[in-house]
Amino acid sequence: MFQGLCFMVNDKMCICVRDKELMCRIDPEKVELELEKGNSREMIHNGKMMKGYIFVDEGGYRNPKDFKRLIDLCLEFNKMAKATKKKKNAQ
Repeated sequence: MFQGLCFMVNDKMCICVRDKELMCRIDPEKVELELEKGNSREMIHNGKMMKGYIFVDEGGYRNPKDFKRLIDLCLEFNKMAKATKKKKNAQ
């Protein structure tokens, strides 16, 4: 489902690097605020908006303070996020 390099924290997807974008998993209640700042867009998968996921382009993370803020948002939400249930191996 996700392309690029994903970083997992506590067995949960936290942030991914894909081409020149970051895919950030953040608190769904903070998505609109991030979108209003510009340099980001909602994540759409199979025609469906993915709640709590945004793509951020270079302009949104080029500044080290902005990059740290995004990482902090992802780590903050990671504490509350639910892990995906692990699939049992089919034999």
